[in-house]
Amino acid sequence: MRFVIVTGMSGAGKRTVMKILEDYGYFCVDNLPVQMVRKFYELMIKSEEDIENVALGIDIRSGEALEEMEGILSYFNASKCDVEILYMDASDDVLIKRFKETRRLHPLFLEGRVEEGLKEERRRLKFLKSKANYIIETDNLLVRDLHAEIEKIFVENKEYSNLYVNVVSFGFKHGIPVDSDLVFDVRFMPNPYYEEDLRPKTGNDYEVQEYVMASAASTEFVEKLTSMVKFLIPNYIAEGKNQLVISIGCTGGHHRSVTVANKLYEALKEVENIGVKICHRDIKR
Repeated sequence: MRFVIVTGMSGAGKRTVMKILEDYGYFCVDNLPVQMVRKFYELMIKSEEDIENVALGIDIRSGEALEEMEGILSYFNASKCDVEILYMDASDDVLIKRFKETRRLHPLFLEGRVEEGLKEERRRLKFLKSKANYIIETDNLLVRDLHAEIEKIFVENKEYSNLYVNVVSFGFKHGIPVDSDLVFDVRFMPNPYYEEDLRPKTGNDYEVQEYVMASAASTEFVEKLTSMVKFLIPNYIAEGKNQLVISIGCTGGHHRSVTVANKLYEALKEVENIGVKICHRDIKR
């Protein structure tokens, strides 16, 4: 039996994950009292219904009893029980935005500021995150991307490295993406904007890509950038980094940055055990 505890920050996507797992045949129970977790596990193991996969939602709604999970997890570990922990996370800025959009109140601060609730929630959940087998950060994940990650881990049983790489193209005149980890300026490359037939096109078009990459400097830059990022990835994983945002900028975010972002994205898709996504932030501006 595969027994998965789904936990993490409020608003990070736990309910969505539970629905996805349920669609894949997992027996799902959300917000079970912590005091019943051990008994629930034993019942599932002894069940005569041949339940193969179980997902249990545990989070801050458990209140003060949540602290008891640390002892329960120690018991599972000592007993060599096959229990996995999936921790859902997102940055405070993204979570606050989601709370405002849905007009939900934070479960810890029903009459206070969401920011204070998130701070306290992170403190209480810290021990669970430290024990997690999988950490998924949903800042830049669409539901379909999350669905693909859950399928990869819990259905296809593929190895998961806890690192999701986001390649973002942007225009400097619109500002640098605030969540960038690495920023690269490609304004030194040939600019298709000054070619009338290429100006209305973007870096998604072959003609623009050919124009940008015709320069020896462009080709060398992309090769060295790809090599460096591939070198960094296993080192970031070793340090426990969960999400890497690589931002590539040109003047307007239509031609050069899109071209290079596409080249890097295609190269990173060949790297095993990471998730990779591309976003052309300013391509329609």
